[in-house]
Amino acid sequence: MNNLDVEAVDDIDTPTGVDAPDYVLYGGKGGVGKTTCAAATALASARDGTATLVVSTDPAHSLSDTLETQIPAEPTRIREDVPLFAAEIDPEAAVGEGPLGMEDDALGGLGGMLGGDDGPLGGGAGDDPVGGDDGLLGGSMPGADEAAAMRLLLDYIDDDRFDRVVVDTAPTGHTLRLLELPETMDSMVGKILQLRERFSGMMGNLGGMFGADEDVDPEEGIDDLRELSDRIEHLRAILRDPTKTDFRVVMVPEELSVVESERLLGQLREFDIPVGTVVVNRVMQDPSEVLGRDVDIAGPNHDDCEFCARRWQVQQDALARAQDLFRGHEVRRVPLFAEEVHGERLLAVVAACLD
Repeated sequence: MNNLDVEAVDDIDTPTGVDAPDYVLYGGKGGVGKTTCAAATALASARDGTATLVVSTDPAHSLSDTLETQIPAEPTRIREDVPLFAAEIDPEAAVGEGPLGMEDDALGGLGGMLGGDDGPLGGGAGDDPVGGDDGLLGGSMPGADEAAAMRLLLDYIDDDRFDRVVVDTAPTGHTLRLLELPETMDSMVGKILQLRERFSGMMGNLGGMFGADEDVDPEEGIDDLRELSDRIEHLRAILRDPTKTDFRVVMVPEELSVVESERLLGQLREFDIPVGTVVVNRVMQDPSEVLGRDVDIAGPNHDDCEFCARRWQVQQDALARAQDLFRGHEVRRVPLFAEEVHGERLLAVVAACLD
């Protein structure tokens, strides 16, 4: 019998870098493997000497498990040999610190003036759309983890410590509507200025009528809104620039995941955010077949395992259904491994599949 030239996993030529822009965002339904992909991408990027930050807003703290090291809430270098930084954020704490990178009290007074409990844009207790506990910019709104990811992007997007930022829970769905805030804020600022010009010396009385504190400086609130608007506009421009950002949709080869991914792509198109890559994770193919070279990793036996053969057929049907989704995008396949993906050994394989 001829001896096969099988390459050991530890000897795989791991990518000497990542063919991606400065910002890589992994989006998709929970549980499809975004954290694994983000960790693999960040590790491969750092191995090339690129100072890389990987950020997770997953409350389960699975990034720590995947990289097999305790990751703090603030960006910290976690490797001595390569410039790999990581942060694992508590979404509720991150949003509570300031919804989009600004202190809550910076917008609180203006929020009260425009839409507090009794304000013209409010709707009762807790309905302040600007600075309240359950308002548009903060509090415990749905998708708080994604809002935290947006805030963190604002924090780290121009941080000189990092040459690349990888986010494993990318903003999706209704959270992307935060990108519409510059237009909304421009309109709000215009209305405030009109009020100030028309009523000038009566602003103090108007502030009391609309629920604002008497000592609130309207000009200070306007400046805060303008600053936040500028920061979001900056983020929006970067997210829409494919030379700076690669938004990667992660899915598994199942019909429901295909449908959800198509919905996500539609939402991203609505906000003019291009998707460069679609990652199909947990494909029941032999890792050697996916990589295009022989590696000593166990794969499914479609010939002798009826379960494997049937699952592979289901996946093939889902992949056929996804052809429209794949069109115009780079498609990367990551095999289903027999063991959990954590640590450098298998992350190197995942990175090779994503390269």
